[in-house]
Amino acid sequence: MINNYLEKIRESSFLITGGAGFIGSHIVDYLIKIGAKRVRVLDNLSTGLEKNLKDYFQFSNFEFINGDILNIDACTEACKGIDYVSHQAALGSVPRSINDPITTNNVNIGGFLNMIVAARDSNIKRFVYAASSSTYGDSLVLPKIEDRIGKPLSPYAVTKYVNELYADVFSKIYGLETIGLRYFNVFGPRQRSDGPYAAVIPLFFESFYKKTPPIIYGDGEQTRDFTFVFNVVEANILAMLNSNSLVINQIFNIAAGERTSLNSLATQISRLTNNENILPIYKNSRVGDVRDSLADISKAKNILEYIPKFTLREGLEIMNNSFGIDNKEFIF
Repeated sequence: MINNYLEKIRESSFLITGGAGFIGSHIVDYLIKIGAKRVRVLDNLSTGLEKNLKDYFQFSNFEFINGDILNIDACTEACKGIDYVSHQAALGSVPRSINDPITTNNVNIGGFLNMIVAARDSNIKRFVYAASSSTYGDSLVLPKIEDRIGKPLSPYAVTKYVNELYADVFSKIYGLETIGLRYFNVFGPRQRSDGPYAAVIPLFFESFYKKTPPIIYGDGEQTRDFTFVFNVVEANILAMLNSNSLVINQIFNIAAGERTSLNSLATQISRLTNNENILPIYKNSRVGDVRDSLADISKAKNILEYIPKFTLREGLEIMNNSFGIDNKEFIF
């Protein structure tokens, strides 16, 4: 379905905030390779890496702005001449938000507000933003359906829910077209394994490659809907360009629609890396972690025309083949 929008991509200009980061850089990859008219990145490189974009600095249709979404002037400048915004810039990690709620709030709420104001003032055609499955909070209902959420379990979850509220208000009051994509445990190449807030899949890969036991917090039977990054890229492209009026001012679950326990995940990665003899170490559960997560993706399928092409297994195989390597050869 994404191929239906190739001509539109080649006629349009895109701003990817956080474009040097894990998800953002993959969106940039796709747009550049398809031949977008212009691709601009706004990133302060606090968590993103310039090397993720190093192949594109020589391209005439690529522009990098080293700027911060906490600076409204930088946001305004970045939106000039842009048709579509994919807002990926944020401070992720539930544990990070628990350790430092003020910074998480400032970036994820203050920065979001700066960007959506700049988008409004620049007459952006559509503002697509990274929402989060953390918004479902303490809701025990499975699968997760967009209009049934619980109370947030972390400062991070609060910030992502506030993003949705602001987007809804800006859509209704100012007429700005907004779409929120609730990501479920995204993984893939370039996802960082360093630092205290690294995600579970790159951490597992790194542990097995180093022949050390991976750490699991809790009993390992907690489940997640692991979503390969190329599926998320496609969702962003569809959200920016889909002409169906029903997509406007909506929230969509972006996931695989399947859940996997951390114990099963560890087993799969141990087999891929030929380290089945290395067993996990279990530690106490972490505050703020959701027990089970599984997305109902029927709304995204029916309205956004999102169909995940990559399974968990396929994504893990790609990661295993590319772990620790700068690669840009993949495209769907």
